This record gives sequence, structure tokens and C-alpha cells, in this order.
Amino acid sequence: MSANLSHPKLRLTATEIHDVYIVEPNVFGDERGWFTESFNAQDFSQAIGLDVEFVQDNHSFSRQWTLRGLHYQLEQTQGKLVRVVAGSVFDAIVDIRKDSPSYGKWAGVELSAQNHKQLWIPAGLAHGFMVLSETAQFLYKTTDYYHPQSEACLAWNDPIVSIKWPLPVGVLPNMNAKDAAGLSWDTAPKF
Repeated sequence: MSANLSHPKLRLTATEIHDVYIVEPNVFGDERGWFTESFNAQDFSQAIGLDVEFVQDNHSFSRQWTLRGLHYQLEQTQGKLVRVVAGSVFDAIVDIRKDSPSYGKWAGVELSAQNHKQLWIPAGLAHGFMVLSETAQFLYKTTDYYHPQSEACLAWNDPIVSIKWPLPVGVLPNMNAKDAAGLSWDTAPKF
């Protein structure tokens, strides 16, 4: 893949993870407010250098310190374009593609309604987020359908991966039982 980091409508910033980009659309504002074209299939495909088709949109609402993930699917693997439309989150990804130059590494970025940043996450990565604001609404497009039978979850606090979640001292994340029982790096299936 050859990303166009200087696309006229989208600014791409490479992350520490191979093929993962922070995507920033143009935002036009004045005293009335602002406008942005949050997604354009042609511009997005040109910018990242792939012909990507999204088939599903997901929208979640979460309260502060809720942590969702680190999820991935072994079948019907999903590429994701994620963004926040209310509040802010710390978004984290882990490269579990054995043939990737960034295999085993993680990256994190703050996504918020204010900064308009999006994150392109190709298939083959574990993904999760933690809510930093009082509440947050998280939207994401996927390149394949949800396939619960093949869903896996990497432990959010695995010591080998060692994600630096921005949790205040003494605060534990709010998680469901499935995410709290995430697999260790050593036992989690990889691609």
C-alpha cells in the first residue's frame, strides 16, 4: 500500500504501526460553527492507496473510563475507520500480523469531537478504546460484517504488550466480563 500523505482533502499521519494512519479531514469553520466532509469513499481510497469498501457502520455510547477491547475477528477480518462525535477517547491498536514490520507493537491516539481525527485500522489488528470524557460517542465503519463466532479479545493490560492507558492512579476501567477475560499475548491467536 502506498498512502498519499498529501491528499488535498485528507491529511494522513503515519503511526508506529505499519499501514495505520491518523486521518484528518478538512474542517471549515466561522462564527456560525464548522463543517467537515467526514467521509468520501473516493478521497479515502485515493489517500490510503487501497480500494476499500465499508459494509457496516457501528455507533456506541460509553461513560468515562469504560474500556472496550482489544477486539478482532479471526474470520471476516475487519478493517475499521474510527472516529468520535461526542467527547474523547484514547484509541489503542496492537499489531498481531506476524509478517508485519510492527508485529507486537502498539500505538495509541486521542480521538475527540474537537480534534476531528479519525484512525484507519486495517484488518489484522486488535483494537480497543477507553473513554476519557464524562461520556463519548464512538463511530466506526467496517470492511466486513460482525462475526461473533470468530471474535477474539487480547487482554487490555497484557504485560508483554504493555499499553500505556491514561488511567488516573487508583482508577480501574469499567469493562464487561468478556473484555475483562481477554487473552494474554502468548495465548491470543495471531494472523
